[in-house]
Amino acid sequence: MTHPEAAGAGGGVPSVRAFVRARGRAPAGLIDRYVSVFGLCMLAAVLGQPLSTVLAGLEGAVAPGRTGAGIALALLAFAGCLAVARMAGPVMMPAADASWLLMSPLNRRHLLGRTGRVLMVVALVAGLLLGLGLLAALGAPGDLVWRLLGALALGVAASVAGMALAMLSQASQTWHVWLTGVLAALLVLAVVAVSGQARTVLAAAANAPLPALAATASAMAALAAILARRAWGALATIPTRLLLTASTRAGHVADAAVTLDPGALTWIAEDNHWRARRLSSRRWPALPAQLALAWSDWVRLGRRPWRLAATAASAALPAVFAQAGGAPVALALAVLGGGLAVAASGTSGARRDADNPALARLTGVGRRPALAARALLPALLGGTWAALALAGVAAAGGLPPGSWWFGLLAAPALAAGALRIARRGPVDHSMPVIDTPGGAIPTGPVMWAATGADLALIGSLPALVALATGPAEAGAFLAAQALTGLAALAGVLLRSRPDARSRPDARLRPSGGQAT
Repeated sequence: MTHPEAAGAGGGVPSVRAFVRARGRAPAGLIDRYVSVFGLCMLAAVLGQPLSTVLAGLEGAVAPGRTGAGIALALLAFAGCLAVARMAGPVMMPAADASWLLMSPLNRRHLLGRTGRVLMVVALVAGLLLGLGLLAALGAPGDLVWRLLGALALGVAASVAGMALAMLSQASQTWHVWLTGVLAALLVLAVVAVSGQARTVLAAAANAPLPALAATASAMAALAAILARRAWGALATIPTRLLLTASTRAGHVADAAVTLDPGALTWIAEDNHWRARRLSSRRWPALPAQLALAWSDWVRLGRRPWRLAATAASAALPAVFAQAGGAPVALALAVLGGGLAVAASGTSGARRDADNPALARLTGVGRRPALAARALLPALLGGTWAALALAGVAAAGGLPPGSWWFGLLAAPALAAGALRIARRGPVDHSMPVIDTPGGAIPTGPVMWAATGADLALIGSLPALVALATGPAEAGAFLAAQALTGLAALAGVLLRSRPDARSRPDARLRPSGGQAT
């Protein structure tokens, strides 16, 4: 809570900001402003021609079958942005400022005003992209300029309203329930749109007259203004505990971005999830040593049923891409990339073994048998997800029937790539930087990002070629995929050399080499 006198005055915040700036870096001069303006002009010049080409391609009608899929993708992207905003806070401060400014008797609304303005700018940019997506899905049968302006206004208003609703949900549990309802409604509308049941409504929206479009955009803008005003007033009522949590989380994300170590973010999210849970103890089934060691991954998966359900539901996304007119190569890459991501979600045990090999040696299980046992869950997850996704794409007409077999046969390759991702180290920033015509490329982050994905791509190459070309006889490709997938997984297991110190019959020896 803020001090009453400070809350009424509000003049303390500019003084504190000036005090911090005076003892920080030097203020921006004329040269700094010139460089910023010149950079913005160059960015506009570079993006001008591609953007004009994209806008010119929006003119005309869109096939009715693609309209529903495009609207569904836009709604899902909007729902994803709202979910990320709710998970991030969204109101936060730099961790250093939050550690002392939030606890000081300053006007909370004035203190968080800069953050609110930044969030509205982010909502503005996201709204412009959302408006372009809506226009690309609906098309512009006539009056491209006016329909473009209407779509952009509608997208910006919806994005600002969503951001304001996320800010209100951080201050009140009632608004949090409203935000959850909005997310559920967006998901339902996306399902209805992609199923074809709203084809008549979407056709009417695509051919709506300009007065109706202006009225809809005006109504959404009025709603966004009301919610934004309520969100500005609610800045002073956000609990300090939630602000500190969001600010700390933002500090961790900033540190991971600066050090280019995205793996730290997953550790933080995983530890924060289990730290607040009270788990019950149950007897484990009688299993061999290596399978009992890997059973913890299965238990961890079973204790998060909502995450498993969301993963299963995401298998329908490639089918939506297929209805939107995705190319077979893009669909195959999307399926294999999604399968690799799903497989990597079941490798927590392998990651902990790689980060703490001393603890892994205390289990008394060899490195290779333990890794083989831990490969079962990612193979099952990745292969099942890829098979379901390919079956959905085939049902949508994007691939030949029977393509789902490639998903099952690619399971070993996906598991091999996921295990390699789990065992990779942090980014090596000491690697050289390559100068290219497009700019300097640091090889350290590139090699880190390619580790694991390269192995999954090589192991799934027959499936990728078959899905991209659509051969008349796929038997040879199925056999080749089975062999390459098993070879990729076998290569990962063979490269994990057994550690003599992890065997139960090993004996400690002194440094001189004599047996004890």
